[in-house]
Amino acid sequence: MIYSVTANTTNKKESSIQLKSTAFPFGISKETEGILSSPADIYLGALAACILKNIERFSGMMKFEYSNATIEVSATHHLNPSRLENIVYEVVINSKENKINTSLLKRNLEKFGTIYYMIAQSCNISGTVIQQKTQ
Repeated sequence: MIYSVTANTTNKKESSIQLKSTAFPFGISKETEGILSSPADIYLGALAACILKNIERFSGMMKFEYSNATIEVSATHHLNPSRLENIVYEVVINSKENKINTSLLKRNLEKFGTIYYMIAQSCNISGTVIQQKTQ
């Protein structure tokens, strides 16, 4: 499988990434810093999307149902050289199930997530997967 995206910018004003049929704007200047996502935000967003996609995938394999899942991802930005370190995530899965094997799910997310695996090769990632029982 080959992935491909297109991105463009117009002189510090508008920048976007075209992913299939959707364009995502992002910031590249001080003027857009507080308004639009930065490339680091998009990077962390790709990790979050990878984990959520694999929750859907593994819910079928592990035979559990859920109403929704939420993930929060944070990282520390270091300078010299500029990099993200210590990525931390927390997944909350809302489900009527009595008990989801969250430790097995976490292990599967970390072992089989393409983006997760790639990022883990370059920096520390740690996280938790929590089930919230819903009625």
